[in-house]
Amino acid sequence: MTDALAERIFREGDPMALVTEVFRYQYEGNALYRAYVDALKVNPSAVHSLEQIPFLPISFFKTHRITTGAFEPEVVFESSGTTQTVNSRHLVKDTALYTRSFLDAFRRFYGPVEDFVVLGLLPSYLERKNSSLVYMVEDMIRRSGRPESGFYLYEHEKLADTLLALEARRQPTLLIGVTFGLLDFAENHRMDLRHTIVMETGGMKGRREEWTREELHAFLCERLGTDAIHAEYGMTELLSQAYSKGRGVFNCPPWMKVLVRDENDPFQLSATSAAGVINVADLANIHSCSFIATDDIGKIHANGSFEVLGRLDRSALRGCSLMVS
Repeated sequence: MTDALAERIFREGDPMALVTEVFRYQYEGNALYRAYVDALKVNPSAVHSLEQIPFLPISFFKTHRITTGAFEPEVVFESSGTTQTVNSRHLVKDTALYTRSFLDAFRRFYGPVEDFVVLGLLPSYLERKNSSLVYMVEDMIRRSGRPESGFYLYEHEKLADTLLALEARRQPTLLIGVTFGLLDFAENHRMDLRHTIVMETGGMKGRREEWTREELHAFLCERLGTDAIHAEYGMTELLSQAYSKGRGVFNCPPWMKVLVRDENDPFQLSATSAAGVINVADLANIHSCSFIATDDIGKIHANGSFEVLGRLDRSALRGCSLMVS
């Protein structure tokens, strides 16, 4: 059943029509999620909409094995952290499903990755193992098939020369980087990037003073000569990403949906025109849990797009978060 259901998630005209089917599948096959739903005294047969589905607190990925069905994972993605923190672990049964999710999502928002030179500026992530972000960018670099594509850890001069050469050829380029890496680069290199998408993935976390999103994007736009800074919203616990083409407003692929919950009443949900704590339904998480209650604070717009406004005070800082308050 699971393979057929996963296939339908990416083939359906409206994948979110499958949410209750995915919920029941995971309730039956995920012992931890079933125990959580039962503890809330939710009757699965009475669940008929996304808003009625319980969302599993994201912290369980730090303390439990979150799997639907029994399997040996092809890869285990781990969140960033310090020696004092416990990292989240996402056991991925089928990396092909993750690859399909991020490639299809990127294509929907930007076109085929093969059309781009892909430049990764991910120093802190590249230096540790089991990063889902590095896995994604590494695959995109390989698929681009361009000799210039690759990771640029601290080779800022080489990166600047590469960008100048690509701009001279009007070559569509994706420069995807952690926030502090892009800031370090932009502080020392003024560019005029008219054919390059500059995309930040978050990631300050003690590296330097926190900036608001507006300050960060204004500085990068001015230094790099681009009209907008794009962004990716993703995390270790999810196999899908939302994308922003500017101003920090994100949109999801069809199999991913963001809702917000009331901080004081976590079972009060809204999918439109509200602010609260972000819940994510990610149907690509078919083999783990598709319904995740995050610690990010956000705002939902009437058209389903959303913004990330910060994090709950009691939450540990996430490596991929960006403080914008």
